[in-house]
Amino acid sequence: FSFLMTEALLIFSPETSLLRSFSRKVKVRAHWALQLLALLCALLGLGIITYNKHLNGKAHFVTWHGLTGLLAVLYTGAQCAGGLLLLYPKLMKNWTLAKLKLYHATSGLVGYLLGCASLMLGMCSLWFTASVTGVSWYLAMLCPLLTSLVIMNQVSNAYLYRKRSQH
Repeated sequence: FSFLMTEALLIFSPETSLLRSFSRKVKVRAHWALQLLALLCALLGLGIITYNKHLNGKAHFVTWHGLTGLLAVLYTGAQCAGGLLLLYPKLMKNWTLAKLKLYHATSGLVGYLLGCASLMLGMCSLWFTASVTGVSWYLAMLCPLLTSLVIMNQVSNAYLYRKRSQH
């Protein structure tokens, strides 16, 4: 989920995208494909975890990791549905395409950060801290933290700072 979502967002980066030379249309399609794969992975993971908890008679969504994970999956589903509005902007009669892109990018950033928070909370679980110790745990924690900073910088540079300077 985290890998696919990160790659889907980095597609639009002028510095790091492997698809830099491709048309915007190709980038949008790749973004859609990776985001849908990320959502499918999240739904599959949620289903497997829920089923495992059911089999073992454990409570569902009682930890911060579980709650933020559920919220991240639901939010990602809503964000994917909201992305449809960018394909059909005429459905939103009082909104410009630029405003829809701005809201999609900034709300997508919120969803990405929510997913990273859930991942980091999972790394604080008893199982993870018993399995991954020492420097490895810190390196694992750095991954979502650093990718969050990269994605926040990208969205800010692409949408927020540019929009602010135009007014």
